[in-house]
Amino acid sequence: MFNNAPLNYNCPICLAIKGIEDENTWIKQDDIFYRDELVLGFISSKFIKGNEGHPMIAPNEHYENIYDLPEDVSHQIFDLGKKVSIALKKLRNCDGINLMQFNETAGDQHALHYHLHIIPRFKDDNFHEELWSGKRSNPKERISYARDLRSHFKR
Repeated sequence: MFNNAPLNYNCPICLAIKGIEDENTWIKQDDIFYRDELVLGFISSKFIKGNEGHPMIAPNEHYENIYDLPEDVSHQIFDLGKKVSIALKKLRNCDGINLMQFNETAGDQHALHYHLHIIPRFKDDNFHEELWSGKRSNPKERISYARDLRSHFKR
């Protein structure tokens, strides 16, 4: 329903879920901090200055947007989103959290696979000015963020 991906769409999130990693893969396996039968948690490949290393959650099955997302999967995404938000408060001592999710190209959805951004917020972080900079981070810069969350969820 209401899908925009072309028939030959090479989904960057599906590549990560399948464990494919090459020069075109945005999400590296080291970015993944959580996986269960329904969802995957990983660190975004795009850093927002002042809010670097924000986590994202996506379903393991390809659903382009919220219109297609089954309720059991959406519940798991939101439940994990709450747990990740609490973990970020502890691990990063952030002042607040934004949960962001975009649908369709007119709604600023870039990867056409449902995903939820969890943004740790800090006072005077210039978030809105930095959000759309589009800067992609070095995969090595993301490892510590994923490691901290992996450790948190192993407890």
